[in-house]
Amino acid sequence: MQGTVDGFSYGLVTPLVAYAMACLGGALGLRCTTRSLLVAGSWRPGWLALGSMAIGSGIWTMHFVAMMGFTVHEAPIHYDKPMTYASLGVAILMVGIGIFIVGYRGASGTALFTGGTITGLGIASMHYLGMAGIRLNGKLEYNTLTVAASVLIAMVAATAALWAAGQVRGFLWSVGASLVMGLAVSGMHYTGMAALRVHLHSTADPATGDSPAALLAPMLIGPLALLLLAAVVVLFDPLMVMGRPAHPRPEPKPGVPAHAPLPHPTRRLALRTRRHPARSGYRTPQNR
Repeated sequence: MQGTVDGFSYGLVTPLVAYAMACLGGALGLRCTTRSLLVAGSWRPGWLALGSMAIGSGIWTMHFVAMMGFTVHEAPIHYDKPMTYASLGVAILMVGIGIFIVGYRGASGTALFTGGTITGLGIASMHYLGMAGIRLNGKLEYNTLTVAASVLIAMVAATAALWAAGQVRGFLWSVGASLVMGLAVSGMHYTGMAALRVHLHSTADPATGDSPAALLAPMLIGPLALLLLAAVVVLFDPLMVMGRPAHPRPEPKPGVPAHAPLPHPTRRLALRTRRHPARSGYRTPQNR
C-alpha cells in the first residue's frame, strides 16, 4: 500500500525556520573558518573545529526542523535515537574533514575540490542516515536519479561555501555566502524528500500519539547549544566582524626571521635618528 506523505504539515513554518537554522550554522561556521586563516599555531585547529561543529549542527538542526512537518497519514512515525544522533556525528566529522583540508591547504585547486566534495558528502550522509532512523509500519524507497541530484546539490553548495570562506573578506561577504549555503542545503533536503516513497506493510489506522514536533524537539537541545556556543565566541571575538587582522604584521625583510619581535617605538625613533639625522629635527655638530 502506498503511504500518503506530507512534508508540510505546518505549512511554510518548518521550511522557513529550517532555512534560518541552515543559514545560522553556515554563517557561524564560515566566520570561524575565515578566522582560522588569520591565525597560526595552536589556535587554528580550535577555530576549524568550532566551525565544523557550527556547520554540522546547523545542517542537522535544519534537517530535523524540516522533519517536524513530515508525516505519513496512514502510519505513526517514530525515530531511533542512536541512529539520529549518529547522523549528527557523521555531519560534524565529515564537514570537519573538509574544513580542515581547506583551512590548511587553502581554498583553491585540488584542496577546495576535495574539501567541498567531502563536506557535501557529509551533508548528504547526514540526511539519509537521519532518514534511516525513521521507524514506521512500512518501507522507505528512493528514486535513484533524484537522490543523485540531491547529493550533487550538496557537493556544489559545500564547495561554494568553502571557497567563500577562503576569501578572507568582510562580514557581509560571509552573510551572503551563508544565505546561499542555507538555500542550497534546504534545496538538497527537499530534493531528497521528493525522491522518497513510502510503502506500508499493512493497512493501519491514522497516526496517533505524539506529534513529530514533540518527538524531535528534545533531540534539538544539544545541537542548539553548540550553535549558541559558536555564536557567543563569534560575537566576542574582536576580529570576527572585520574579517582581517586589526594590525597586520609587515612582511619580514630578507635575513630577518618572520617571528622576530617588532622594535619598540622609541627604539625605532632612535634608529631613524642615527640613520637620517637631518630628518629627525636634531642637528649634530657635523651638520651644523
